[in-house]
Amino acid sequence: MPSALWIAHVTVTDEAAYAKYAAIATEAIAEHGGVFLARGGKHIQKEGRDHPRNVVARFPSLEAANACYESARYQEALSHAKGASDRDLVLVEEYE
Repeated sequence: MPSALWIAHVTVTDEAAYAKYAAIATEAIAEHGGVFLARGGKHIQKEGRDHPRNVVARFPSLEAANACYESARYQEALSHAKGASDRDLVLVEEYE
C-alpha cells in the first residue's frame, strides 16, 4: 500500500488561534502515523497563489491521512484554524 502526503498551503490571519490549531493538529497527525517532512521554512513560489506557510506530512496510506482529517481530534483542531487562516489542503497518494 503506497504512503500518502498531506500538503497544506496556509496564510495565517490570527496567530493565537492558529497556534491552538497547530498544537492539537500535531497530536492528531502523530496519532494517525503522520510524520512532518516540511513545516514552514523557506520556499520559492513558482506558480499559483503564494502562502507563507507550507506543510507536508507523510502518512502510511491515503486512508490513514483521510482518517486523520475526519477524526474528532483533528476536527477540534480545525475549529481553531477556521477564521484564523486561509488554507488549501490536498491529500495525495505517493507514487510507488
